Amino acid sequence: MTGASPWWTPHIHADRRPRLMARNTIANALRSWFATRDFVEVATSALQVSPGNEAHLAAFATEAIGPDASRQPLYLHTSPEFACKKLLAAGERRIFSLGAVWRNRERGPLHHPEFTMLEWYRVGETYRSLMADCAEFLALAAEKAGTKRFRFRGREADPFAEPERLSVAEAFFAYAGIDLLATVAADGGTDRDALHEALVRAGLRTAPDDSWADLFSRVMVEKVEPALGQGRATILYGYPVSEAALARPSAADPRVAERFELYCCGVELANAFGELTDPAEQRRRFVAEMDEKERIYGERYPLDEDFLAALAIMPQASGSALGFDRLVMLATGAQKIEDVIWAPVAMP
Repeated sequence: MTGASPWWTPHIHADRRPRLMARNTIANALRSWFATRDFVEVATSALQVSPGNEAHLAAFATEAIGPDASRQPLYLHTSPEFACKKLLAAGERRIFSLGAVWRNRERGPLHHPEFTMLEWYRVGETYRSLMADCAEFLALAAEKAGTKRFRFRGREADPFAEPERLSVAEAFFAYAGIDLLATVAADGGTDRDALHEALVRAGLRTAPDDSWADLFSRVMVEKVEPALGQGRATILYGYPVSEAALARPSAADPRVAERFELYCCGVELANAFGELTDPAEQRRRFVAEMDEKERIYGERYPLDEDFLAALAIMPQASGSALGFDRLVMLATGAQKIEDVIWAPVAMP
């Protein structure tokens, strides 16, 4: 045996066990929180026709073999979103899912190929109600873990403090000196050259083949995200519509979408939308995302036609996905995600 001792070694498990028990306590508390608010817990199939249609998501592929030996490609879902929205179309109004999802090409201190996602939806309510939910979950996790501070890599935050609310445009100007919305047109179109020039002025590296989305991501990763969620959590809202493939445009400004992300100690915890319910627009966005995926990675995933059909009768709703393992990490002071997963996926 070489390298680090495996997680099942008794002395290592003894060190890990308090955080794992805290994980269970937090999960039970979240389920109780949802139950007292008339949410229904749902369990969705992990095997799906499409794993999701975002350009940078990588899925695990498999196939179903029928009794007649026919073969159908299937994927492990990267989130339960498509199935949950079909349930909203079917008539459910408040639902949540707490279960495993899978993402390929992801492994590190904050990433694991199989992890646990908390996803919840409110029909007839705006995404601002989800902001309040997120704040409550931070406090609930801290209370159940017996801590007053979240910590990660030298950063700290008070999980009981009201989160800061900051728009993406405000964050770009504050942390990079960039007027982001000057590069976004009223119809949501983006000006790659204008954003490129802004990055050059800000002293950020660029490449000739960078797209607007590449440049946007570079500013987010290098300038914005490290500054978020320090002292207290940050709710970053108002993403450009091109960066919110499943969210509806804001009524106040069509250049941005009803999307927010929750950050704490520089760690992204949750991603939420005022849900898009226009199937034609959703199809257009998915095709654009898959075109980008093919350009970068040389592959594309199929569209879930059932999902697009369900959108036509899905009611107005808001929904959020939260990385449960990351929440437990911050609440227990763990420094890597595997420290709070009962049985991590084996390394090759």
